[in-house]
Amino acid sequence: MERAIYRDLLEWKNRRGRKPLVLYGARQVGKTYMIKEFGNREFGNMLCMSTAIRIPRQKPFSRRIRM
Repeated sequence: MERAIYRDLLEWKNRRGRKPLVLYGARQVGKTYMIKEFGNREFGNMLCMSTAIRIPRQKPFSRRIRM
């Protein structure tokens, strides 16, 4: 699957003195797929980290305070 962003990723890869890539965007549009595909094609080694933090919701007043 080729996407327009692949061209941008290639430009980033070929940039001299490039910095680590951080990719932001809407949910479920193929960011992870594209990064993994790009990494597999263009690099021998790759580290892909998700920074999405999922904090479980708690019920209000679910903790008791001892006095």
